[in-house]
Amino acid sequence: MKILVVGSGGREHALAWKLAQSERIQMVYVAPGNGGTSLDPRLQNVDISDPVWLAQFAIKEHIALTVVGPEVPLAAGIVNIFREQGLKIFGPTKEAAQLESSKDFAKSFMKRHRIPTADYQTFSDPQAARKYINQKGAPIVIKADGLAAGKGVVVAMTVDEAHAAVDMMLSDNKLGDAGARVVIEEFLDGEEASFIVMVDGKHVLPLATSQDHKRLKDNDEGPNTGGMGAYSPAPIVTPSLHARIMREIINPTVLGMSKDGIPFTGFLYAGLMIDDKGNPKTLEFNCRMGDPETQPIMARLKTDLVTVMEHAVNGTLDEVELEWDRRTALGVVMAAAGYPDAPRKGDAITGIPAENPECVTFHAGTTMADGKLITSGGRVLCVVGLGDNVKMAQKHAYDAVEQIHFDGAQLRRDIGWRALKRHG
Repeated sequence: MKILVVGSGGREHALAWKLAQSERIQMVYVAPGNGGTSLDPRLQNVDISDPVWLAQFAIKEHIALTVVGPEVPLAAGIVNIFREQGLKIFGPTKEAAQLESSKDFAKSFMKRHRIPTADYQTFSDPQAARKYINQKGAPIVIKADGLAAGKGVVVAMTVDEAHAAVDMMLSDNKLGDAGARVVIEEFLDGEEASFIVMVDGKHVLPLATSQDHKRLKDNDEGPNTGGMGAYSPAPIVTPSLHARIMREIINPTVLGMSKDGIPFTGFLYAGLMIDDKGNPKTLEFNCRMGDPETQPIMARLKTDLVTVMEHAVNGTLDEVELEWDRRTALGVVMAAAGYPDAPRKGDAITGIPAENPECVTFHAGTTMADGKLITSGGRVLCVVGLGDNVKMAQKHAYDAVEQIHFDGAQLRRDIGWRALKRHG
C-alpha cells in the first residue's frame, strides 16, 4: 500500500521513517519532505503543499491513507478537503483543530468542560490588556490567539516584559492576524510534560510519555523555541498520574468535543504543567504530534504504525495495543545559526553517522542542493540516542552529535537533565 505524510519537519521524517518499516508498504510519500526524506530510498518527496492538489495526488496515486504532521494544513481544512473526496486521512477537521489554532477557543472550551487549566482573560484592546496585567502583576503569560509557529507565547517575569509582549502583539502587529487577540493567563509553576494520544472520534490510544526542552540554552535559559530536545519516557508521569491525566484532561476533552458537535480525530497533544503536589493543569492543546517529542517516541515504538493508522482512520483504536522499546530514547536538536529569530540557511552539513540500533538522526531544516546536504530552516536535525537509562541514551545521542558538523550549529548539552536529577 501507499501512504502520504504531509509536512517537512523532523516530526514528519520520524513518522515516515516508522511507517516505511512496515512490510505492507510499497511507498511512503512525504509532501514536501526535506533533505533526510529525499535521501531515504523507502521515501519519496512530493513538491505539493496545496491541500486541494494533495487530494488530487492521493486519488491519482491510490494513496491508502494520509497522515498530517503540522498544524498549518490542519487549520486550513486539509482533513475536510480529503474527506469530501472520500479519502482516508488522520487528523482533526478545521473545526476541531481550533483547539490549537485559537487559544481563546481552547481556553473557553476547557472552562466550559471543567478541564484544569490556568485562569485567563482574552483581549483585543491593548489598554484593557495593560490594565489587567497591572492588576494581576508578574510573572504572567501572554499568548497570541492564533498560530504563530512557536513564537506566540511570552512568559513575562516582570510587568514591563508583559506590557512589551502586549505591545508587540496587539499594538505593533508583529505576529499579524495571529496576534490580533491575546490570551493573558496566570503563570503556572512546576515541571512540564507532553502527553500525546491518538483519537478516532471516540476511542483514545495514549502514546509513550515524553518531555521536551523549550528554551534555547542550557539550564533552561535563553528564548523560547519550538523545542531543543526531548526524551521518552518522562519519569514525572507515574502510572497514577497517567491515569489522572486520562480521567481529568484527555477523556473530558474528547467527550467535550463530541458534545459540542465537533468530534476530534487525530493526534491530540496536551502540554501539561505538573505542580509540586503532583496536580496536572493544561498549558495548551496541539492537534498534532509534538516536535521534537515525535522523534524519540517513534524511535521507541515497536508496533507496526501502518496497522495503528488503519485502526485510527477506521474508528477502531480500541482494538490496538502498543508495544514499546523498554529503553529510553533521547533526542538532541541541532539548530541553525541565528535560531530562533533569524535562522541562517545554506550551511553545508557533514558527518551524520549511519543509523544503528543505538542511534538515528532525523532531519528537519535540511535540503539537497547540487548533491550536497545544506541547512534550510531553524531546527536542522534531531539526533536520537537509545539506551537502558537516560544517561546511556544521552551518551549515544551526544556521541553522534560530535560527529556532525555545520557552521554555527547551536545545541543544548543538558537534554534529559530533569530525568537525571530525578533518578541520578
